Formats: sequence, C-alpha cells, structure tokens
Amino acid sequence: MSVLVAGVDSSTQSCKVVVCDADTGQVLRRGSAPHVDATEVHPDVWEAALQAATSGGLLEDVRAIAVAGQQHGMVVLDDDGQVVRPALLWNDVRSAPDARDLTAELGGKHAWADAVGSAPVASFTLTKLRWLARHEPDAADRVRSVCLPHDWLTWRLRGPGATLTTDRGDASGTGYWSPQAGAYRPDLLLLGFGRELEVPVVLDPAQPAGHTPGGVLVGAGTGDNMAAALGLGAGPGDVVVSLGTSGTAFAVHDAPVADGTGTVAGFADAAGAFLPLVATMNAARVLTATAALLGTDLAGLDALALAAAPGAGGLVLLPYLDGERTPDLPDATGTLRGLTRVSMTSQNLARAAVEGMLCGLADAVDALVRQGVTPVRVLLTGGAARSAAVQAIAPSLLGVPVVVPEPDEYVARGAARQAAWVLTGGEAPAWVLPATVQTADGAAGAHVRAAYAEARDKETA
Repeated sequence: MSVLVAGVDSSTQSCKVVVCDADTGQVLRRGSAPHVDATEVHPDVWEAALQAATSGGLLEDVRAIAVAGQQHGMVVLDDDGQVVRPALLWNDVRSAPDARDLTAELGGKHAWADAVGSAPVASFTLTKLRWLARHEPDAADRVRSVCLPHDWLTWRLRGPGATLTTDRGDASGTGYWSPQAGAYRPDLLLLGFGRELEVPVVLDPAQPAGHTPGGVLVGAGTGDNMAAALGLGAGPGDVVVSLGTSGTAFAVHDAPVADGTGTVAGFADAAGAFLPLVATMNAARVLTATAALLGTDLAGLDALALAAAPGAGGLVLLPYLDGERTPDLPDATGTLRGLTRVSMTSQNLARAAVEGMLCGLADAVDALVRQGVTPVRVLLTGGAARSAAVQAIAPSLLGVPVVVPEPDEYVARGAARQAAWVLTGGEAPAWVLPATVQTADGAAGAHVRAAYAEARDKETA
C-alpha cells in the first residue's frame, strides 16, 4: 500500500494540491481552486482556496503535507495573530520608491548584495514593510509579526498554539535574511520598518514544522521557485526557466551569490544549497494578451507565430506590459519596434510576442552565467512552456538543449517531495522526471537576440 504525501502550491492565481506516492512521486490525486486576481489579497482567501481544493476527501490517508507559496508577499499580524491588513503580493509595485530609498540608505546595490545576496526591488517583503510604515502608520503600529504567504498557510494548518515557521529558501527573498550567514539581519528589518518585529523560526530543509490537529506531519514548506527546483529534481548544470505569470530563470548552485548589479537575486534553495534567480514581471500573460489583441486563442497564436520567419520580419516587442522587474523598470510599458507595411502582419506580431518574452528570459540566463552558473541544459516549465511556438523557438534563443518536462504542477510536486523527505528522513526521495528534449541551431537565435538587445538598450538608456 502506498504511503501518501501531499504538496500545496498556493500561487498568485490559484491553489493546487497533489497527492503523491512518497516513494515514486506518482501523482494519485489532484485538487485546485482559484484565487482572486489582485496584487493585494487577504490571506483568508488562500486558506479558503486550500480548503476548497482539498474538499471531498482529497487528503484522506495522507501522512505528510508541505506548502509552497508565492514568494515575497507581506503578511502582517497583530498581538492576537490576526491579519492587520490585506497582504501585498510580489507583483504589487507600489513600494518601488521605497526600494530605491532602502538601496541608497545602505550604500547601494553592492552593499545589499553583500548583506543578503540581493538588492531590494518592489517585490521584496522589506520594501513593502517600508511602504506600510510610511503610508499606513496606524496599521503599522498594530503589527507585531511579519511572515510570508507559505509561512501563514503552514501556521494555519497546524492550528491554535503553533509558532510561525519558515524555511531558508523563502526567507532569502525577504530582504532581511542572509543566505551567506544563514541568519536574519534584524538591523535591516529595523532599517526598513523602523522598529523590531517578530519573524518566523527558520527550519532546516527536512525539519518538520509540526502536525495538523489531525496528526498529519507538516513540512517546513518553501517558496514557489524553490519548490519547483525540488519537483523537477534540478541539479548542477540545470537552469530552470519558468514561464508562469512571471518569468524566472534559476539554477541550483553550490555557493551563495552576491550580484552587485542587482540583476541576480542570491536566494537559498529548499535543500541546503543556493538558488541564484532572475525574475521578470512578464511571461505567460504576454502571450495571452497578444492572442486577445489578435482575436485568437493560444493555439491560434502558436500557429501564427510558427508561420512567421525568425526575427518576425524586423518586429521586436519589449514585453514590459506590467512594468518590469529585470531590468528594474516598474513604471515601464511595452514597446513594439520595427513596424513597417511589410512587417505589420498578425504572424509577425505573434512571433515577436513569443521571441520578446523568451529573449527577456535568455538575458536572465546570461546573468546567471556571469555569476558562475554553467548551463548544460534548460528545464522549461510553467503554463507557457506548453506552447508549441515556445518549445520550437526557445532552444535557438537559449543556446543549450531545452528539456520540456511533461506538463505537471511541479511546484506542488516539489512541496510533496519535501513532505516525503520530512516523513522518511535521510535523503530527499529520487523521483523520475518524464521529459522530451528540444535542440536547435543557434545562428537564427543570435540574430533575434541582437535585435532585441538593441531595442532593450535604447529603452533603458
């Protein structure tokens, strides 16, 4: 009889749950429920979605569970553990001025990279705390503790009397926990918020957080990108490019990274190593927005894009449709360059959307290389990775073989793998990754990337 474990992916858009065989990783049950589409959400929404996703006996006979959540979100609690105000999510950019102020106050991006591996951007929890202190002082006065979305759900799973916990992976995205030192930086939390706050206990990768009231073992949980790396079984030489609401490129690395330019976030991973990461604000939504503009669906966008030649007839899309995080342009808008009577076709526009999205991620991989990562292959994941056009175009732009795992919820699988690890002890279980490999000649990709770089440099000059 299988030993069952569960993994939760509480993402920006939804809650997804998988129940897996602890030994093999085979997914035996699934559940999901939507979240509201917003950048400011009361955490009760996440708990309600988790309850809906696991209704109908989904967790029956499950022995252990772990939660992976969207990184960076600010959850603030009062003396009684009540939520003070709705959580500000990673994609809420109102704290961009605070990020700039904090960067200057410590002495620049290099100083921050040396302190906590990453320079502050509007996504980070610390910048949101500064925004709260400046704009909502009455609410700020009520705050006793701060935690992350996955921390809050893990806490709620364990019931009354539980203490707040987190893991090193998610903690490394706050701006006040140092992967280099493996410890909080209370001086930076004080710099950001103006007074001391209680923070979650940081658990080791295989250390349990406790039990649910029903006796199910609860793992530490982690951030979504860290869980994806676990779910994919990423190791040295693997770069994961994830095309979800946001785009990310990250790699498992054996040493902490401190990028003084602020491009690469020097995160920790969920298994005791490090996870240098570059994030963009714009990924899958670039494709859905372009498909809507062209009056088609994603399959229609694929057909149009694949009917155009590489380079899209000279069209270049800088896809900063929701502002941008890398490069750090929170107030930017999208730009379409190269319009002529010849290039202005639906096929070229579809191709430019796919190429523009992927070029932004190819730039991200290059940034990882500059920090010592040596890509052998790219693991292409996320909703947009299912696109036929993305799969066909990605290898030439990324410059290495592209592995496309079979579609699955790899963040939730990673959380389930952590749950199995906590349950059994020892090493994390080795789960098989079914995938296909795509390769391509990079010559056409080099031409496309050069045109994109020219347009990008003009925009950021």
